[in-house]
Amino acid sequence: MPAIVIPAIDTERLTLRGPRLEDFEEAFAMWGDPEVTRYIGGKPSTREEMWARLLRYVGHWGLMGFGFWVVREKSTGRFVGEVGLGDFRRVIEPSLSGAKEAGWVLSPWAHGKGFATEAMCAALRWAEGRFGPERVVCIIDLENEASIKVAHKCGFREFARGTYKNEPMRMFERLPGTPAPAAVP
Repeated sequence: MPAIVIPAIDTERLTLRGPRLEDFEEAFAMWGDPEVTRYIGGKPSTREEMWARLLRYVGHWGLMGFGFWVVREKSTGRFVGEVGLGDFRRVIEPSLSGAKEAGWVLSPWAHGKGFATEAMCAALRWAEGRFGPERVVCIIDLENEASIKVAHKCGFREFARGTYKNEPMRMFERLPGTPAPAAVP
């Protein structure tokens, strides 16, 4: 089986690269933190759930040609979090079918530093260069003001409200023709 090639992206402060086995413990610590998960499912992930997430990330790249990156701070190599694009086949109304879904999650130490915006804008620029202009969506918990700000900075606008897994969500889209996101927040 040929190796999956996941592109690396460098920004001013960050490196985005494919997930690796050696990232597992740091990613598990992040996803196991109640502060991180309070707006993403509401409960910390188990080791089993984190393992399934890692496999899903790698599988996205192998099957779809896009996926999630691990984000590290250039100056220290410190684990920042994960950003990327997925096709999660969510059962949600209105449907997100046919659109790549953007997502970002950061370790608590990295919150409030502009890293999510910097990394997600880089991922969106990469996607536009690879696939051309297209609609990209994301869903965000109603109370997650920090992620709503990131979405706006990356060119997303609310288009609907829905419910996912019995939780109300705001649904955002970034339409073709939206100016390319800035290089830094």
